[in-house]
Amino acid sequence: MTIIDRMSNIPLARKILGYRFIKFGTVGFSGTIINLVVLYLNQEHLLREIEPPETRLHISLSVAILVATLSNYLWNRWWTWKDRRGKARHGFWVQMGQYFVASATAILIQYVLTILFSHLIYYLIANVLSIIVAAVFTYLVNDIWTFAVRRS
Repeated sequence: MTIIDRMSNIPLARKILGYRFIKFGTVGFSGTIINLVVLYLNQEHLLREIEPPETRLHISLSVAILVATLSNYLWNRWWTWKDRRGKARHGFWVQMGQYFVASATAILIQYVLTILFSHLIYYLIANVLSIIVAAVFTYLVNDIWTFAVRRS
């Protein structure tokens, strides 16, 4: 029996190793691309006239994060958790608020864990491990809370 077979017997591991988690990761990757594109377009073209450059970066980054998070929410709602549409405990706006809270919490987790792990291991490896932990956390919170099915 392989480790994957053994892990598939654990309910939490089954959730994480499932097809939905792959969809969630795909959406997250696309959000990273969107974030980078929006950041670049704002910095180099749309907000080029804003001075000083630090102010432009703060605005550009805030808009990039907002657009990427909104895109991730929409794609996760319409694709990753598509099977729960119409059965969800909460509507669009409440879900979006919950998604943003989960995402902000994951960012905090990633930040704190990267700092802590970097005292023990190389900072880039610490950051990758922190991203993995934060991604699993966000996936589970969204699966259990944001896109929860209403009780019948």
